This record gives sequence, C-alpha cells and structure tokens, in this order.
Amino acid sequence: MFDGFAHVWTIVGPAAALRREQPLSMTIAGARVVFLRDGGGRPAALLDRCPHRGVALSLGKVRDGVIECPFHGWRFSADGANCGVPWNPDAKREQLGALPLPAREAGGLLWLYTGQRPAEEPLPPEAATRPGLVCAAQSVVWRAHWTRVMENMLDMPHLPFVHRRTIGRGLARLVAGRMDVSSEPRDYGARLTNRVDDLPRPGALDYRFPNAMELLIDPPGRTLRLLAVCLPIDATSTRLLIFSYRDFLRPRLFNPLFAWMNGRIAAEDRAVVESSLPPQVPDPAEELSVRTDAPTLAFRRIYRSRLLGSRAELSRG
Repeated sequence: MFDGFAHVWTIVGPAAALRREQPLSMTIAGARVVFLRDGGGRPAALLDRCPHRGVALSLGKVRDGVIECPFHGWRFSADGANCGVPWNPDAKREQLGALPLPAREAGGLLWLYTGQRPAEEPLPPEAATRPGLVCAAQSVVWRAHWTRVMENMLDMPHLPFVHRRTIGRGLARLVAGRMDVSSEPRDYGARLTNRVDDLPRPGALDYRFPNAMELLIDPPGRTLRLLAVCLPIDATSTRLLIFSYRDFLRPRLFNPLFAWMNGRIAAEDRAVVESSLPPQVPDPAEELSVRTDAPTLAFRRIYRSRLLGSRAELSRG
C-alpha cells in the first residue's frame, strides 16, 4: 500500500479538524484511512476498511475512542483491537482486529506515517510551534500527480510569469538578469535562497521532505510564513494543504482574507500544473533543463531514489 509514498511522515490536515467522536476519512496515496481520537483524546488511524466485509469504517460511529462498523456492528479500539462482534460472543476477537497506522498531533498539525513502524517522530516546521502565531488553514484538490505539484512549489523562476499580478510582480522587471539559486542542506530537507544579478532577494524557501514547502516571507518586524503540503490522493489527484502563519492582524476574522490571497495564488499555479505531461515527474534526462532548475532536479532525484517504487507491507500483527 501507499505505492510510491511509503514509510514517510506526512501532514494530512490541521489537528483541529479531527474531533472527538467524529471519524475523519481521507484517501492518501491510494489508501483509504480513517482518523479518530482514542479515549484520551490522542489521534489514531486505521485502514478505512472493516476486516469483516471491507466496508468503510468511517461511515460508522465513534464513542469513547471506539469505532463501530456500520454494516455488522463490529467494534474496534483506536489501536485496531476488536472490542466486540455482535451475535458471536464466542468469536476469537484477538484474531479479528482492524489494521492500525501511526498518527500523531504535532505543532497543531495532524500527521500520518505511511507504514507501521516509524523510526522517528514527525518534525513540524518552526512556525507551527512558535507561540503567538495565528494559523489560517485551507485545502484544494488538483488534478495532478503530487510530484508535479511539489516541484512547482520549489520552482522560483516561474514567479514573474505565472504570478505576475501577485507574488511575482517584483521579479517581472528583472527577468533579463541572471538568477542564481542556492541550496543549504537542513535536517528536514533544504533551504533555498536566490540572487538576481548577484543581489540577494528577500525571503527564503524550505523544502521539507517528502512533500512540503515552507515559504519564509517575514515583512520587516513581522512574521509571515506559508506552509504548502502536497498530499497525494491517487495517481492523478493531489490535495494541496495551505497553512499561513502570522503575528499581525491576529483576530481570526482576518483568516478569510489570508485564505483568499493564498487561494488566488494557488489558482494561478493550478491551471499550469494540471496541464503537465507526463502527469508524474519523469527522469531528469527526459525533459530539457537549465541551471535555475537545480532545486526541482534535486527533488526529482530524491523522489526517484527514496520514494518511487516504495510500498508498505501492512499487517495486523
């Protein structure tokens, strides 16, 4: 399962979206997953498929950290253990469990591990853990493979063309110059900065393995960060999660304003990215590239060496 996206931690949404006694279902890299909170309020995840007849557990009810299948009433705790089989008091419940997956809440974000035995815990971006920042969250589904969406998030040269009316306006008059992109390795991936005609441009961009980008904008004396997560749904669609963090205009009544601005920028990218062929990023040698493509070519190498062809063999034991 999780073909091409196995054995990694990924953000799947804001932690606040997972409520007590209300299951949350989503498809991630082709696998249907249901999230719930256990009796102590901690997030948990199960394969969203009852082991009895394959029904979506997310259609059932959650009570005190136990989810009930809507078909025959089988009940499962947050760790997948079978808590009851109606009409069958003699059932060997220890052999009739659901399939659990690691889930965490970190930095106000909900995380899933696309496997079963993570060697490390998820590492949230600094903005998600810094006190005093307000977060506005939103999401949209694109008809594109997640690698094309991720590559777009790491691409700086497209800004004055795709975003000439928004965030690329300042670069539009500089396109006749020379852009140089620098990459500094970090524990989570890499930090990207750029210079035009040897003059540093403001801001920076973080690639957070495997599928996230954090844009450090920070106006003078303020903090403004944009976190974009390219969450694969299947081979042809991606859920783009956008989180913006700020320490100004703090009342949440301003959240719709930030959502509108972020949505406008994402919409500019969407039509371009959805037109890309082939849908999945190819081997670097299969498309023409130049010096300023270094960050996206680096991502392609990472994808092909660490994720492409990966699969998770899941078990209930």
